[in-house]
This record gives sequence, structure tokens and C-alpha cells, in this order.
Amino acid sequence: MKHVLALCALCWLPQSVPAAPNINVGVFYDYLDADKSTYLKRVFNSGDSTAFIKVAVMEILYDSDGGSAEVELKSDAQTGVRDGLMATPSRLIVPANGVQGTRLLYLGEREKERYFRVRFVPVMPEQDDEFAVSEEERDAYKTRLSAGVTVLAGFGTVFFVRPKVTRFATRVDEQPVEYGLHNDGNSVVVVDEFKDCASGDSHDCRPVTKHHILPGRAFGFTRQAGRTYRFTLIEGSEKTPYEVKG
Repeated sequence: MKHVLALCALCWLPQSVPAAPNINVGVFYDYLDADKSTYLKRVFNSGDSTAFIKVAVMEILYDSDGGSAEVELKSDAQTGVRDGLMATPSRLIVPANGVQGTRLLYLGEREKERYFRVRFVPVMPEQDDEFAVSEEERDAYKTRLSAGVTVLAGFGTVFFVRPKVTRFATRVDEQPVEYGLHNDGNSVVVVDEFKDCASGDSHDCRPVTKHHILPGRAFGFTRQAGRTYRFTLIEGSEKTPYEVKG
């Protein structure tokens, strides 16, 4: 069914090890609405050791076939101002059982929607890495983590920056065999909690999925007899539940 786009956040699953940080960034998809220019993202650390986090931002570019590539952000040659999304601060020190936040600030044009990958990567503190800790503190931290085989687990999220003038227009194409949702607007819409279950049997269901439909793209599925399809269409702050019979 035409171009189907399901955006997946990059994730490395944490492992439980002695004296190690264990971070959590909450949801993997964040959206900057048209009337906002900043967004606060919190990083939680449920581990038993301090987490030193580097925040890195790349822009995601999609081609006409739905493929994507991540590219570095550019800066204005004269002003040095970055065109796109920046994290401030880009270095976080999150104590054990604590939380810290970074503010995601968007700079640049907003004639069309843009997409970014924001990575939160735990690292070992080193000299001249802007973490502002003493050599003694760095050595003590490394000594504690060296007690076990430590895997520092990071997360990658997807950040959507909506156009300055956002317009939602989702077109439903309901056919006897096929069912489609076409995004004729200029900002991403979400097919949330898509459930495919046998009619009358809530236990006979396929795994629940989530899909993002970019502008100009579509999401669809084949209707099978004896099955019921339920999902919520999210257009910005508007949420509309749907139920489709096979």
C-alpha cells in the first residue's frame, strides 16, 4: 500500500552490571509544535553510578522512496549559528537515582517540517571533554566501573520540528479489501496503538504497532474477514479513535 513509513528510534538496551549507570530518556518520539522553539528533554539515571552523557544531534533526510540518511548540521558561514536543532547543554552529569535535563533549541527556517536524531550516549569522562570534573574524580569513577564488565547503554530518539504554519489533512481511502490513510497536510501524523485482532476475541491479536506518516505519504493495510482493526489517529493535539472491520 503505497509508501508506508514506520519510524523507529535507535536503542541499545541496557544491561544490569555492578556500579553502572542506567539511563532512561522517556519517550522515543518528541514533537516541537509550531508555536514553540524550545523543548526540555529529561534524562533519568536509575543506576548506582553517575552517568556522564554526551548529547549529539543529526538531521534525518528522507528521499522519495522512504529511505533516509543522517547528516551533520550546518552552521552559517558568517554568524556561526547552527541551522537546525541544538542541545544545551550538550554534556550532562546525571547522579545515581537522579535526573538532569537538556534544552533542545531550534534555530532556522520552518517553511517545511524537519526531522532530527538526538542521541544520548554515556561515556567515560576524559581530560578536556567539558565535563568539568577533576582528574581524581575521573580516576575514582573509572575504578568503580572497572569492578565489572560495564556496558554503557545509550538511546537515540527522533525529534519532529513542525512547520511554522502547520496544516493537518488526513484523507481516508476505505475500500472493500484495502484501507488507507493519506497525509495531505504538511506535518507528520501518527497512527498510534494499531491493533489487529480477531473479531470478538481480544486475546487473538497481533503485536501492537505505531506508525508515523510523513507529509505526502500514506499508511495502509489489507482488511481480512473476521478481523477488527483499531487505532488512534493523532494530528497534533487532536486524537481520533478508529475501528475498521475486515
